[in-house]
Amino acid sequence: MKTAIIVTIIGGIAVGVILLLIEYIYFIPFFIPNQTPTSLSTDHNNNPCTPGEIFRDRFFLQGSGLGPEMVVIPAGRFRMGDIQDEGSDWELPVHSVFVSSFAIGRYEVTFAEYDHFAQATDRKKPSDYGWGRGNRPVINVSWEDAIAYTEWLSQQTSQQYRLPTEAEWEYAARADTEMNYWWGNKIGSNRANCDGCGSQWDNNKTAPVGSFAPNPFNLYDTVGNVYEWTCSGYRNKYNGKEQRCSGKHSANALRVIRGGSWYSLPAYVRSASRSRSQLDSRELTIGFRIARTM
Repeated sequence: MKTAIIVTIIGGIAVGVILLLIEYIYFIPFFIPNQTPTSLSTDHNNNPCTPGEIFRDRFFLQGSGLGPEMVVIPAGRFRMGDIQDEGSDWELPVHSVFVSSFAIGRYEVTFAEYDHFAQATDRKKPSDYGWGRGNRPVINVSWEDAIAYTEWLSQQTSQQYRLPTEAEWEYAARADTEMNYWWGNKIGSNRANCDGCGSQWDNNKTAPVGSFAPNPFNLYDTVGNVYEWTCSGYRNKYNGKEQRCSGKHSANALRVIRGGSWYSLPAYVRSASRSRSQLDSRELTIGFRIARTM
């Protein structure tokens, strides 16, 4: 009798443990709310809208795959331009701009991501200048190349990818700050990659993306590393063009580039600093970061 009772108890415990394991492995993960603001969503039915949410869209064409990591940026108003009065006339006038919510690449587009596109579209891969590919930011890509990448990504994911406007870029780079750099008015040491930033890559070559701390919007390398193409046409002073994209067939052949590069002095990697390049130009200092309409 005692043996039967003991066997029954042990059997009941074993069944309970098995049921508990099944629940833990197969059911609980679907009901526990996400408690980490930087968690990554890869659900292709996901419609990200929470500021700070990080997600990757799934590919639907040409096999399976995932797009670059994107961060949802909240809508808001900010002061755009040379707030600290340390720049040039083409960073003026300082003016208030409202930016609707959008998503932007957490990192600069990497060689790995761009090479995937180039291989899928039988496009020539850009030179890495011997620095390495993989997770280094892609270089030697023109504005036209960057646009082609966003168009391909839009087709793959059925979402609207593009380059950020100049205003969106500065808003995202500032991340609710009004200083020269998102961390303060001084460049400091080893916070970015530029000529005078105090990193091991300074004035030498690109750094792998994500080598430094992110800004408060969780974006990496908005200061230095590579200049980033925007979709906005260049004007010597702000006149509203910074809030719009220029078309591929625009009469203005100059496009705004932002953020400075590994070759730039600290003054040229400030959040307000702006430059320009021909839309068909390919250089060692220029890459890009993508945006997505919400």
